[in-house]
Amino acid sequence: MKVFTCSSAKLLALFSTEIAHTCVFRRYLHDGRLRVSNMFQPMATRHSNVAGKGKELTCKSQRLMLQTGLIRQAHPGAYHLMGPALRAVEKLVRLVDQEMGAIGGQKVEMPTLTPGELWKATGRWDTMGTELFKLQDRHKADYCLGPTHEEAVTEIVAAQSNLSYKQLPIKLYQITRKFRDERRPRFGLLRGREFLMKDLYTFDTSEETARETYEGVSQAYSRVFNRLGLNYVKVEADPGDIGGSLSHEYHLPAEVGEDQLLVCSQCSFGANREAIAEDQTSCPSCSCPLSLTQGIEVGHTFYLGTKYSSVFNAAFLNNKGQSQLCEMGCYGLGMTRILAAAIEVLSLADQIRWPGVIAPYQVYIIPPKKGSKEEAASQLAEDLYDIIPQQLPHLRGEVLLDDRSHMTIGKRLKDANVLGYPYVIVVGKQALEADQKFELIHQTEEQTQTHHVSREELLHLLSNCTTI
Repeated sequence: MKVFTCSSAKLLALFSTEIAHTCVFRRYLHDGRLRVSNMFQPMATRHSNVAGKGKELTCKSQRLMLQTGLIRQAHPGAYHLMGPALRAVEKLVRLVDQEMGAIGGQKVEMPTLTPGELWKATGRWDTMGTELFKLQDRHKADYCLGPTHEEAVTEIVAAQSNLSYKQLPIKLYQITRKFRDERRPRFGLLRGREFLMKDLYTFDTSEETARETYEGVSQAYSRVFNRLGLNYVKVEADPGDIGGSLSHEYHLPAEVGEDQLLVCSQCSFGANREAIAEDQTSCPSCSCPLSLTQGIEVGHTFYLGTKYSSVFNAAFLNNKGQSQLCEMGCYGLGMTRILAAAIEVLSLADQIRWPGVIAPYQVYIIPPKKGSKEEAASQLAEDLYDIIPQQLPHLRGEVLLDDRSHMTIGKRLKDANVLGYPYVIVVGKQALEADQKFELIHQTEEQTQTHHVSREELLHLLSNCTTI
């Protein structure tokens, strides 16, 4: 056995060198830049049968989201959201939070596991049928995985025995996972057994004020879809198991939509076919013929009246000091469904197109290939990565660097097109010329525009990028 010895000075120098090398390596990995090579987004299935044996891809959004690694099936009706998809959902959540805050909504969070006794009190324990996930704890007490929370939120308000009319309207909302035991889950995130939903519950002093609240929420929903740049239709609907005397649905027209809608092209009237008489073919407002279209439901509003408040005695003291039942409304937005439905209606056959404001990343930079004549421009690409958020603070965290320099620019550009990043910057040979130019490709759901611009012009065009 040999024993090696060295002076303390040599040992310190050895450790110092090793530490220096380690620090350089760590700086390379953790320099703050978002690099494609470090991202976990399984795209190896792009050219394979992503559905698996005995299964089929039933719509464009499901196929594209699986092929690009945005989602991965955990089991029938439930999906893992990979990083980019989750970023898009989180942006959608921020957008909805803004609109709910604008109408006085207060965000809360209620347990998914709901006592069965609440559902039995309203009768929905039985009327919801097999779609309600039911279970028992070790004490044989009944629970369900809530597909919605009317019972739970009404019980909360009912517990406030001294609630005053001056405190109303109350608008409580949450954005949480919901569960529904779909008999035949399909279409990826469009019809699943586990999904993310925004549900809002309102409590008012009278039917008149409740209808005013209803209109205010409806306008907020319209703003949500307008900010997303989505073509939607609002139609009269059947209240179904939720109940109430007034209900509307929000749909994105699409061939894979499971709802049949009758829409008037001359006025704003529209109705789910289930909500009107079978023989009705003309608009009740203007007598014009109704046209039939398919739609994906992405939102639903209900005026409930006292259906739930009467069961739990959710009451307030009016201006005469008398107890009076709250007039209620409930309102839902399918968050993960909106994401998938938007991809369904906006995307090309083989390329994802996002609502611009919720794209996972806004800017995608492609440096030259290693070993190419343009390789010297690689540093310019990294400089751009640093300059863009410095000059345009709203784009901090929104820039992605495709550092896979072993691949040609063309292959990486194809990936960028498939994934639908709104702004793609190609740093090529023009960046090394005296009249320095960068290639900027701006992709929207409507068109693709290519510009060859200076750095100043590039920053000016990126300043128009809208983020949440």
